[in-house]
This record gives sequence, C-alpha cells and structure tokens, in this order.
Amino acid sequence: VEHNQTQGVLNNTIGTKKAAEAAIYANVKTFVLISTDKAVRPTNTMGATKRVAELTLQALAKKSKTTCFTMVRFGNVIDSSGSVIPLFKKQIQNGGPVTVTDKNVVRFFMTIPEAVELVIQAGAMSKGGDVFVLDMGKPIKIFDLAKKMINLSGLSIRNKHNLNGDIEIIFTGLRAGEKLYEELLVGDDSEETENKLILRANEEMISWEILRPLLISLEEASINNDAEKVSELLIKLVPGFKPSFY
Repeated sequence: VEHNQTQGVLNNTIGTKKAAEAAIYANVKTFVLISTDKAVRPTNTMGATKRVAELTLQALAKKSKTTCFTMVRFGNVIDSSGSVIPLFKKQIQNGGPVTVTDKNVVRFFMTIPEAVELVIQAGAMSKGGDVFVLDMGKPIKIFDLAKKMINLSGLSIRNKHNLNGDIEIIFTGLRAGEKLYEELLVGDDSEETENKLILRANEEMISWEILRPLLISLEEASINNDAEKVSELLIKLVPGFKPSFY
C-alpha cells in the first residue's frame, strides 16, 4: 500500500464507504468492518486509510436508521495471508535466510478461530458506531518467533556462535511507516463488555456533514493518482498521521 497509496485509499476507505452506502440502501441489518491495530496513531498510509474507514462508519452510524455499523480492531491472525508465519515457513523450507525487520519488533497474534468467534460476538453486541478492540494478549517478539519456528522445524540457527547451523536470521530494517510495536486504542477511554476479551473504545469521531466533502475530495485525488493531495487529506482527517516520506 505504501507504494500504491491512491489505490490503498480507493480500496480501504472509498471501498468501505461505498459498501456501507450500499448496505443502507439494501436495508442490511448489521455491517461489521474488520479493522487493524495499524489504524491507531498510524505511521503508514494503510493504517490511515483504515482509520478513515472507521471514521466513515462512525459518521454513517449516526445517520442510518436501518443498518447497525460496527468496527472490530485487532492485530495479526496466525496463518492468514498477510501473516509473517507462512513467510517464515516458506523461508525455512527453502533453507533460509529468515528475514526479520528489526530485533526488537513486536506484534499481537491470535488464531483464526479466536478472531472469527470474537468478531461475530462483537457484531452481535453492537449498538451502532461501536469500535470494538479484541484482547490480543501479550505481544510477541518476531525475532523470538523466528527462532522458535526454526527450532520446531528440527533445525538450528546459524550465527557467529554456530557457524555450522542450518538457517540464518537476517535483519532487513523497518519498512516505510512500520512501527516497532502496534497499539489497539487511540486513547485511554475504553470500557468492558459482557465478554472480557472484547473492549469498547470511546474515541473521537467526525460528523458526516464535515466528513463527506473530505471523502469526495479524497476519492477525486485518488482517481487522479494525486498522491500529494491524498497525503494532505489523510493528514487532515487523521490527527497525528505523518506519512513516512514527509
């Protein structure tokens, strides 16, 4: 997304807006957006586009009398297409090296069944416009995960202390806009729900009257492939967002 920012906006933000408007038109009862921990104080375009998608649903939730909009925000899902685990498996099978961005980078993880069950429950308890945050447990060091996966494969790590090891781990450096750690809440204001693994976040929103013209401008800039204008609008919509190339 960082190398195709306008397409990221059209897919994540404008795509969500159009799907939401279609849901209202079709009298869909419940609309659940799968969001991401990267939407919290985003440092990359992907996170910012998902945060604006959240703001869009929050604003539409105030207007819609037919569709209940809700958002569920969480981190990495083990074995999903974007997870680091399938990548590590492939790298180990190919004899390495296993690539880690930074020795200190940490991420939240949960299993597919856990994520699915909690998303369904969060959707069921929504009152409209809710941002739910899943309890992801303790974050895991990606470096430790890489070491463990190598060892569980029956192989050893090759480094300066073990030159005859099987698989080397190399550090590639953080990518554009990538954080050492992710967060799940924009602020400190959250409340418990009937499920202890699901929190309801109370966060600032933008009214539809203010948001709508900005979304129109954002769509136009994206269609015209105007990356500079897209960045300007995302900065305006998401306080604290600063693209990595600024």
